[in-house]
Amino acid sequence: MLLKFFKLIIILLLYQSPLYSKSNNLNDFNSHYLSNYFSGIVAYDKNDNSKALKFFRSSKPIIEQHNFYLEKYIYTLVLEGKVQEASSQIKKNLNNENSNFFEAYLILALDSLKKKNFKKSKEYLQKSYEFINNDRFAFIIAETLKKYLSVFEEKKIPNTKNKFGNLSSINEVFLRCYLDDKKTKFYFSSLVNNADNIRTQDTDYSRYIFFYLSYLIEDNQYQSVKDITDNLGYLNSSLLISQAKKWIEDKNFNEFKKVFSCKDSNNITSEFLFLVANLYSSEMNYKKSNFYINIAYYLNPKFNFNLSLLAENHYRNKDYEKTLEILKNFDDKDEFYYWFKIKKEAQIISNRKNEDASMKFINSKFRKIEEPSIKIIFDLANFNKNAKKYKIAINYYDQVLSKVDYKSKLYAEILYRRGGSYERLGDYVNADNDLLKSLTINPDDAYVLNYLAYSWLEREYKIDTALQMLEKAFAKRSDDPYIIDSIGWAYYLTKDYSKAENFLQRAVELMPEDPIVNDHYGDVLWKLNRKIQARYFWESVLKLESTENDMKKNINNKLIIGLKNS
Repeated sequence: MLLKFFKLIIILLLYQSPLYSKSNNLNDFNSHYLSNYFSGIVAYDKNDNSKALKFFRSSKPIIEQHNFYLEKYIYTLVLEGKVQEASSQIKKNLNNENSNFFEAYLILALDSLKKKNFKKSKEYLQKSYEFINNDRFAFIIAETLKKYLSVFEEKKIPNTKNKFGNLSSINEVFLRCYLDDKKTKFYFSSLVNNADNIRTQDTDYSRYIFFYLSYLIEDNQYQSVKDITDNLGYLNSSLLISQAKKWIEDKNFNEFKKVFSCKDSNNITSEFLFLVANLYSSEMNYKKSNFYINIAYYLNPKFNFNLSLLAENHYRNKDYEKTLEILKNFDDKDEFYYWFKIKKEAQIISNRKNEDASMKFINSKFRKIEEPSIKIIFDLANFNKNAKKYKIAINYYDQVLSKVDYKSKLYAEILYRRGGSYERLGDYVNADNDLLKSLTINPDDAYVLNYLAYSWLEREYKIDTALQMLEKAFAKRSDDPYIIDSIGWAYYLTKDYSKAENFLQRAVELMPEDPIVNDHYGDVLWKLNRKIQARYFWESVLKLESTENDMKKNINNKLIIGLKNS
């Protein structure tokens, strides 16, 4: 009944509105096509692209006649990795209005670029400007590709410069590398040495070290390669950089050439599109991100490491089947991406079954790895810590600490994690030793200050000192909800309820689903004689899924008798 209702709505829309239809003649299509198209839209909106594609293909008479439909179909084809088919479908409809959207001409431009037909690519790209529609990001994509095509065709860097910040710097490096410009090394060096300064919250530009190494290897500059990789550590490097370091240590230099060359126009264009995909992913626009990843992969299918972002996007969308399908691209030949695969599979097992099954899986896989990297051992320690297997985690942290410079901030970070594990076991002597030693190395680490201070607050130990530590942490990270909760609770314990209420109210606003924060806020409201409100927040704790049984018992007691000594 519901499906019939939606079919009727769509028929009415198609009949009444020229915006969505070229034809008002209902004989142009039948209910079967409408049903399939509607089902395709539902699947598309649910990110079930395989099912969407099936339905769209069976409703082609509508797709070919109505503007809105072709765009959805093309998007779905690309999301399923069928970029060539998408290009063919666009060409079939090129003289119709239904192909008038930015991505259609972008795909045609990139398809021509892949075939080294730069002149045709420029024609399609120029046409795409008509459909940018004030989309700033689409404009940047078009302008960047315009510059790339100019270099590919004319074999020189144009005098006009795009002012797109860090993106322009990255493009400059790749285009100079493509032309084998004598200043390429200088530009690469400037970019990677500035990686920390241009790192955003969600995008790690240090990946360009990989392409710098690739360039140096292609240019037989092996001493420079060694100098760079000697200064790279596995623990604080990304997947791609870790894999590169491993290849170089094993003298597998040819592996770089197998996946990327800056002398290849398709390869560097693919990397630009991957950057676009990464930026969309950081904004949680996973559909757009996947669209650009698939086009990037179409241009350079050798560089399958970029599919790790596609797997991550599907995982975040809870499309575990698609995630597992993509993970098949990684095998034990490439140690770090294989470990990425194992970790992601373990996470899926945890979500589908339980944490014990997940830990059994990842531990069994780990035991089969001969001489695992320090990065893998560290990951396994963190996995065990998150699974509350604190004794096992401590054992792995011990192994990692034995291989790290004891004066480094990395050593301080691992002490923090091991100290947290001791604290969870109730071994406060070792916990305090680790956390205090961590602060000796890095005294301004807001998160270590917060963790140690909150641990002391829970034990009602050195409360005044803990408050001072939290004030220091808050000065460093004033927007962190956990630190805000901790400092609010410190003021509560020192009986400064008015100041405590200000902080705890803010913590609740930032973390409305956190049971501890709601419990704390309820306590301070009770102390301020706002008992009805206090009971409201305590009751809300009982409704939260993450509330543990001991807390529920404590909350129920407070609801009956209130806070003691108040």
